[in-house]
Amino acid sequence: MPFKKLHSDINEMLEFLEITTPTPFQSASIPVIKSGANIYCVAPEGSGKTTTLILTTLQKLKCEAVGTAPRAIVLVEDRNKAAEMYDAFTKYIRHHDLRLYNCDEKLHIDVIKSEVFEGVDILISTPKILNKLFLLEGVNTMQLKIFSMDDAAFLEQKTAHNAMMLMTQSIQKCQFVMYSEKMHPFLKRFENYFMKHAKVISVKGA
Repeated sequence: MPFKKLHSDINEMLEFLEITTPTPFQSASIPVIKSGANIYCVAPEGSGKTTTLILTTLQKLKCEAVGTAPRAIVLVEDRNKAAEMYDAFTKYIRHHDLRLYNCDEKLHIDVIKSEVFEGVDILISTPKILNKLFLLEGVNTMQLKIFSMDDAAFLEQKTAHNAMMLMTQSIQKCQFVMYSEKMHPFLKRFENYFMKHAKVISVKGA
């Protein structure tokens, strides 16, 4: 069964990449993410979580650049994960005008702030750098539509957890999607904060 009801540009890119059939996890999760609800997406490695994150982000942004403020944020554990996510996104948006930005920790925070200010649609960052941007008022969240957390087990770390709690307090009307291999108890506790009324999509096999 092919991917259903995705933006025509996404379907064209899937065809170009010869991705024709969604995984069981993608079939279960993509329609629910498209609904706009806060969601915990739980599935083992190899289930297609990263591709799901990319496709639903592009769908949410309608594959077009708008304004200057980020409309999607992707939070990752570290600099290496950020680079991997950037490369994964690039495969899907290379022929579009969507502006993708990786907040590389090797850059000075003032450089990152100025480059984000020039205009970004999708922002990829670690908690450390994103929190610095928030504290410096270097990222405008007024247009933010979707905030995704990749392999969210890293949020158990105290510094990442605290940064996440501080950042989400200032975000209004945004969909939060948390991806993880397991439904860790500490992740469920976020329901009391920014993951309100969250649904759980759990697929055991890849």
